Amino acid sequence: MDVMSGSSRGPGGPTPGRLSIRGSVSLPEAELMWRFSRSSGPGGQHVNTSDSQVELRFDLASTEALPEVWKARALERLAGRLVDGVVSVRSSEHRSQWRNREAALVRLTALLAEATAPPPKPRRPTRIPRGINERRLREKKQRSETKRGRTSRDWS
Repeated sequence: MDVMSGSSRGPGGPTPGRLSIRGSVSLPEAELMWRFSRSSGPGGQHVNTSDSQVELRFDLASTEALPEVWKARALERLAGRLVDGVVSVRSSEHRSQWRNREAALVRLTALLAEATAPPPKPRRPTRIPRGINERRLREKKQRSETKRGRTSRDWS
């Protein structure tokens, strides 16, 4: 999969300029906002002169690329991370800006995929079988008898 364009060379063919989230839903690259700054990460003297840290921002509140249900779900789940409806991701672990851009894209897609995922099915409680309950009570009674037999009242 081509990380920068979000395209895969599979049966659907490439989708240039779009970042795939899940299924056929993808974000247009025009809605991604990039900012570059000096990184405090690895790189020696080169880091002092190049802007290798990457901040990727996406306006989740005003996007039209996501279905309304997904958008509402993501806004609710990412409420603590959003600033004025914008979600941002940073990357500075690599020496090159290009690799940091790829890492930021991967993080953003993973974050949005998780935030838009449907909620898990509710757990259906099951009843404990009668035989298991009876066995537990029987073993409990046996243990009680064993412990009662250890009393020291007959030892004088």
